Amino acid sequence: MQNKPGKLRKLLQNNRGLIVFAFLMVVFRGAIADWNVVPTGSMNPTIIEGDRILVNKLAYDVNLPFTTFSLLQLGNPGRGDIVVFESGKAGKRLVKRVVAVPGDVVLMRDNHLIINGEAAVYQPLGQRTPDNPDSAETLPAAAPVTVTESILEYSHPVQLLHRHRSPLQNFGPVTVPDDHYLMMGDNRDNSADSRVYGFVPRGEITGQAKRVLFSLDYNRYYLPRAERVLTPLL
Repeated sequence: MQNKPGKLRKLLQNNRGLIVFAFLMVVFRGAIADWNVVPTGSMNPTIIEGDRILVNKLAYDVNLPFTTFSLLQLGNPGRGDIVVFESGKAGKRLVKRVVAVPGDVVLMRDNHLIINGEAAVYQPLGQRTPDNPDSAETLPAAAPVTVTESILEYSHPVQLLHRHRSPLQNFGPVTVPDDHYLMMGDNRDNSADSRVYGFVPRGEITGQAKRVLFSLDYNRYYLPRAERVLTPLL
């Protein structure tokens, strides 16, 4: 009768290629690229519930696989980047947008962002916007509206709640400390971000998301959303 160590050795020999492939995939997902499930709407309208986003883990660092320990720094996040980070204060992985970098002075008044003295410009997207009174006034209180926010060198859509007031809409002025970043969700009135957890340390950032890999529609029996496949994230 063949002993157990002999069976194990034979099993490893017969499946050497599969084992090497599995090991390389683990290293790939741990240090090079991965995909993350987005279960909430805190990044609407850019990222929606059910999206699986592709994360470039080499965007800023070469990390030890499955850790935030940087072996080599390749660059730093910039304003407007969508990043994935392991939040120590939230106790979980989060996906948010970099709104301000170290040294920036930031304040927000009634959901209007001001960075280093420059106020963001808000432009309507479609008909459901607070800048279009004919359409906006027909919306119920707290209805979501979408606008394009343009400030400094970047522009992207954000979602606001019409005729809604919350503590999240006002803060600052604050100065972003060295080696930290101010993060916010694009769904401004429904996002737990730096307004809740504070500045994000550089060491917690694990990668950048620039594209949706694929998406499942939770309201339609998890059917794939064909129009979301490989959608760029602006």
